[in-house]
Amino acid sequence: MTEQRAMIFDIQRNSFVDGPGIRTTVFFKGCNLRCAWCHNPEGQSPLPQIMQGASSSTVCGKEYTVDDVLKIICKDKRFYESTGGGVTFSGGECMLQTDFLAEILKACKENGISTAVDTAGHVPYERFEKILPYTDLFLYDLKCHDSEKHKKYTGVGNELILENLKRLLESSKSLWVRIPIIPTVNDTEKEMQSIKEYVYSCGTPERIELLPYHAMGDHKYPAIGKAAQSFSVPSEEKMKQLKNIFL
Repeated sequence: MTEQRAMIFDIQRNSFVDGPGIRTTVFFKGCNLRCAWCHNPEGQSPLPQIMQGASSSTVCGKEYTVDDVLKIICKDKRFYESTGGGVTFSGGECMLQTDFLAEILKACKENGISTAVDTAGHVPYERFEKILPYTDLFLYDLKCHDSEKHKKYTGVGNELILENLKRLLESSKSLWVRIPIIPTVNDTEKEMQSIKEYVYSCGTPERIELLPYHAMGDHKYPAIGKAAQSFSVPSEEKMKQLKNIFL
């Protein structure tokens, strides 16, 4: 197996999110978006960094080989098989370390493990082509349809993201669109209708998930010397209203 390495900041076993069944989620370090509501701010920098706690500090970020990661993933293979689960590669943005990602995806497939890639899609499509043969499911994040608003809240426009989504839907790969609902940013029927119209003009995703904003990552910002931006949590009524648009 290759000695290629990737910078990873967390590996969560026995997860019930980020795809179907029981999963292991591998969080790659480094992201090329700066979402104002990011709940994993420690995943933004591609380098290891100190997280300062109340009484101690820890290093966030460690280099792993493909073998290192595969051994951890394989520990729960029986749970994947019994629940229809598998492994999800997330971040940060896992597509920024594409060579490693392609190798670990291939290794998982050779070991009979279902694979998912969670991405914001802001990379050249050639990177997707490299991993397409080994990826069973894409979890594709969409924040806003309007590019200026997208740039205001994430630091980048969304033209490349939307084009990559179109090409992935045309590839007939299984794909879930995931939309974080952020009050004052995208929590309007107009915004959801625009996203819906664009998505279905490109193809038919397997699922569209609306994910309510939560503040569970806010405590991480001071630990890495940053200040969190505050957003409110959308009400259950608001979430129901927005979800009805996609029914």
